[in-house]
Amino acid sequence: MTDAELRQSCHTVLPGHRQPSPAETFAAMAQWCEANGVAHDVYGDGELIQSFERKVANLLGFEAATFCITGTMTQVTALRLACMERGSRLAALHPTAHIFKHERSNHQLLDHFQALQLGDLHRPFTLAELQGVPDRLGAVSLELPARELGGQSPQWDELQAIKAHCAEQGIHLHMDGARLWEAAAGYGRTPAEVAAGFDSVYVSLYKGIGGLGGAMLLGSRAFIARAQEWFRRQGGNVIHRTPYVVAAAMQFDERLAAMPDYFRRTQWLYEELRNYPQLHVNPAQPHANMLHIHAAVDRDRLLQIRNEIAAKHGVWLLNRAAHAQLPGASYTEWYVGDNLLALPDENVRHALKLWSDAL
Repeated sequence: MTDAELRQSCHTVLPGHRQPSPAETFAAMAQWCEANGVAHDVYGDGELIQSFERKVANLLGFEAATFCITGTMTQVTALRLACMERGSRLAALHPTAHIFKHERSNHQLLDHFQALQLGDLHRPFTLAELQGVPDRLGAVSLELPARELGGQSPQWDELQAIKAHCAEQGIHLHMDGARLWEAAAGYGRTPAEVAAGFDSVYVSLYKGIGGLGGAMLLGSRAFIARAQEWFRRQGGNVIHRTPYVVAAAMQFDERLAAMPDYFRRTQWLYEELRNYPQLHVNPAQPHANMLHIHAAVDRDRLLQIRNEIAAKHGVWLLNRAAHAQLPGASYTEWYVGDNLLALPDENVRHALKLWSDAL
């Protein structure tokens, strides 16, 4: 049995959102399209997509927004244009930035910009570290929250100080906001308050929102117009964006409204995890509705435990696992979504006990 089949056989899944089948997703999309009189866009020209772009731009306080087929294309394009505009090809990013970790050095191979790693590997970079860069930066990219750090974000005052510094120095400040909605709930602020002071923001339409894929880039009208041209040049000008926009738009408001609930459930989960000393969390206190759980077994053993509990008890503990820094240790990422929100407290405790006992 494959991992996917084993997961599907479980009656209880802890991380993430419920995953509807393609048939369920497409049926819901069709019903929503019928109810809202949706027509296809043609190369991004259409009432649905343009009204959704305006909605997201207004929500975050920007002049304009545009759809892009992938976040990978969105982010490197944004930083390329920022560096061109500011007259420096140097962009500073955290060592765990998505561009470094998951995008196969595309910024370098496609000659988008020159990247500088900024800050400690295990913490968000600080204002002092940014001020210590002796070079003239064209752009700084800040991920809120930082996925590879267990969902950490800078403290609110530190974030405001970084915004102020970039504005004073004429540095374009870009947000990797793949999980901006989650960061806002963790800060106890509106998404617009978090986004204020950034020159551009990327948001995902499928991660916390639960769409089929795609992203949006937000910024000034002139910046977004240039980005749209660069998306075309890179093959991002798909003829119909309707499926991606519908899949996101039909649940966008509901997902955003649930973010504070996800964060409160994460806070509850942290209190429960104190009862299971075999499971160690990072960060020490939640910054968003995601976290890393560390265990003193190697990755293969952690995956074996997951599969044994799934087969015997019908409980799916985790998706992927990774090697931790210390030998004989590993960790997994938990996104606290619909699954943990809907699961009764006793069922969560039962799953944690099964996991802890196996360790």
